[in-house]
Amino acid sequence: QVQLVESGGGLVQAGGSLRLSCAASGRTLSTYAMGWFRQAPGKEREFVAAITRYGGNTYYAHSVKGRFTISRDGAKNTVYLQMNSLKPDDTAVYSCAATTAVVPTTSTHTYEYWGQGTQVTVSS
Repeated sequence: QVQLVESGGGLVQAGGSLRLSCAASGRTLSTYAMGWFRQAPGKEREFVAAITRYGGNTYYAHSVKGRFTISRDGAKNTVYLQMNSLKPDDTAVYSCAATTAVVPTTSTHTYEYWGQGTQVTVSS
């Protein structure tokens, strides 16, 4: 079993930055590919970013490329999402997820474990 807990969300003005953390317990996270997803009220959950096992490769949604950075720290068993140049459209609940798949995908169906999510609100 993998337990995931997100933190770091909050209220920020457009153009500001936040760093989200996803702390894991129960299993060593380095053996899982990880993804960040977000969901705004009334909308479907969408893919944001993903990172392979041991952090070899990263993937991003087109909407966040150049602004967001996903990374992982094996020693801390934690995955991060650094968000810069935030826009009001980035407002959502952000969740991290883990998968045993070799290659992380943009589909929520690929991920077996999910955190509770953390709210990010970007004001104009």
